[in-house]
Amino acid sequence: MSSTLYYNGPILTMDADNSSPEAVLTTGERIEAVGGEAALRAQMPTGTKEHDLQGKTLIPAFIDPHGHFPDPGFIRLFRVDLAAPPRGDCVNMATALARLSAKARETPAGEWVMGVLYDNTAIAEGRMPTRAELDSVSTHHPVWVIHASGHNGSANSMALSRHGVDRRTPDPLGGRFGRDPQTGVLTGLVEGISAMGEMGDTDFLITRDRFWQGFAATRDEYLAHGVTFAQNAWTSRRMLEHFASLPADQDPGYDLMLLPIGEEEPAMTEGPVSVAWPGNPHFNLGPRKLFTDGAFQLQTALLSEPYFKPLNPDHPCGMTYANAEEHGAEVKRLHYLGYQIHCHCNGDGGAEMFIDAVEQALTETPRSDHRHTIIHGQALRDDQLERMVRLGMTVSFFPAHIHFWGDRHCDTFLGPKRAERISPAASAERLGLRYTIHNDASVTPTRPIHLAHCAVNRTTASGRTLGENQKVSALSALRAQTIDAAWQVFKEDERGSLEVGKLADLAILSRNPLKDATQLLETVVVATVRRGKTVFQHGGKATT
Repeated sequence: MSSTLYYNGPILTMDADNSSPEAVLTTGERIEAVGGEAALRAQMPTGTKEHDLQGKTLIPAFIDPHGHFPDPGFIRLFRVDLAAPPRGDCVNMATALARLSAKARETPAGEWVMGVLYDNTAIAEGRMPTRAELDSVSTHHPVWVIHASGHNGSANSMALSRHGVDRRTPDPLGGRFGRDPQTGVLTGLVEGISAMGEMGDTDFLITRDRFWQGFAATRDEYLAHGVTFAQNAWTSRRMLEHFASLPADQDPGYDLMLLPIGEEEPAMTEGPVSVAWPGNPHFNLGPRKLFTDGAFQLQTALLSEPYFKPLNPDHPCGMTYANAEEHGAEVKRLHYLGYQIHCHCNGDGGAEMFIDAVEQALTETPRSDHRHTIIHGQALRDDQLERMVRLGMTVSFFPAHIHFWGDRHCDTFLGPKRAERISPAASAERLGLRYTIHNDASVTPTRPIHLAHCAVNRTTASGRTLGENQKVSALSALRAQTIDAAWQVFKEDERGSLEVGKLADLAILSRNPLKDATQLLETVVVATVRRGKTVFQHGGKATT
């Protein structure tokens, strides 16, 4: 097995003491030793490669605590990018329709045309496209445009027909079909996961061949940003079958945690009709995923008080994706079966529902270390954070929202007071609640350095600071994407810090991110090491 000695630069181990040794020695896939350079040189095998950091910073490779790998690759290869500023350049409806029309012209009649990352809050018209507008794109293709949040979309007439929806179709719990208030005619709007059905799944229209193409594209993107371990945090049966198609003895060049849809368990992975699982060591099953509410951009995240400028008078506080009784029963069932639960809760109303359910489940079935996790938790109150500490819960915050939607949180969604504490990581830290931070790709792109900047500097796209007292240190933001991210899914003994015996997953940064946090965005990943092998070098490409 080959060995490598890393030395001559800052080394941030992210261990319990945040130690910064002189050198790290790796052998094969593992970290062999950490400590003084002279001591490691004395024990390193003959033929050990020497990697002179030349002042660059060595840290554990980043971990994505919540996202939808390989959706970013699907978008790049197979879908129409309709992202508005600050992420993209689709500024108005005319641009969106023109891009969809161009895609339709090169797509055989009858096949789907799918637009993604559309943001009604950032586009000039301030709304989703209508059925009539999408019919103008094509009446020979089903046309489907999904919102950047993944929580609603708009369809043309053929897409609605393919989806089995007409004006007589009732609204499902936690969803609705847009209708003209005067005539009842469908407008094309499809809101909520229950209403979207398979059209809301990240693997919609993805064949086996397209899956592995998207996988490779996403893998190379993540490795280029120093991320070696990520999640597919809503693994449908079809998606699980795609992952399971990889033979057990093949290395896909990436390690992933898959979070099956909670409502389908245990049948999906343990029952008599479970997906055949080959046991590939690079894919493992993690927490089971549930939802309580929707998205802030659509005002479907459930709040305890009305939105600052409510758009829907019938639902001024947002909406729930499940009633409290059903949700509580689902949490109790999964908890009793021994699963860890990750639950999407954007608003404090949605979070309250999950916290209540966890408390009841623990009352009936005590578990000392469950680590049930709120995903997003963007509007969590201090009293909720305190309850979560008592219950042994944790949270993964979404501070990228501060950059991409922070101005609209302040002006429209939450208002100035509540927006100041969106993704309240500093409050969690003060109260002793361990947390992580994520990008929720493809909602926002997986960019660990930028994500750390969002948590540390809390700067919106327009340049205003949102929540001075919720800023965290650069060290906290890095730990939230390394050792704390590993801990959150029970992988702290395997990865997340530079300690003896752990996987040699490393990232080399152009500068020390702990020096002058206002300059975090100047930090560049110059190399990524996965399982002891360099898989990305700045200016080159992934070698997997």
